[in-house]
Amino acid sequence: MWLLHLLPTSFILWIVNLLLFVGIVGIILGFFIKFIPVVNTYRLPIQIGSIIIFCVGIYWQGGYSVEQAWRERVEEMQAKVAAAETQSRDTNAKIVTKVVTKTQLIRTRGEEVIKYVDREIVKYDTKFAAGGECEIPKEFIKAINDAAEQPK
Repeated sequence: MWLLHLLPTSFILWIVNLLLFVGIVGIILGFFIKFIPVVNTYRLPIQIGSIIIFCVGIYWQGGYSVEQAWRERVEEMQAKVAAAETQSRDTNAKIVTKVVTKTQLIRTRGEEVIKYVDREIVKYDTKFAAGGECEIPKEFIKAINDAAEQPK
């Protein structure tokens, strides 16, 4: 049946219908040929050949119809795949937009925390330079933890 892919569809259909037509005409002529005395001797081979041609035509018609059904299913699936690819592209664009937005928000929050820590660390550096204890304030820890959280 791979040969069907090499031939045009209309040509295949024409051949199949021609075989069916020749088979039917041969079978009908085989019954009426007995009235012609010269050709009457070839009646049995003509009937057998016509039945064989008709059976081949029916077999090929079935193969052709199955091939067409598969081609239709392939076209249907290709349409579904194309629709899914389009939907996937749209969804990917939305996801990328969300990721970029969240990344930007996280960077902005991180920069704000760094500025806050830099601004407030000066107060504690002077205590440490004066000989005090190096203590990390709870506000710094909270600010850094807040910056590390997922944006809402």
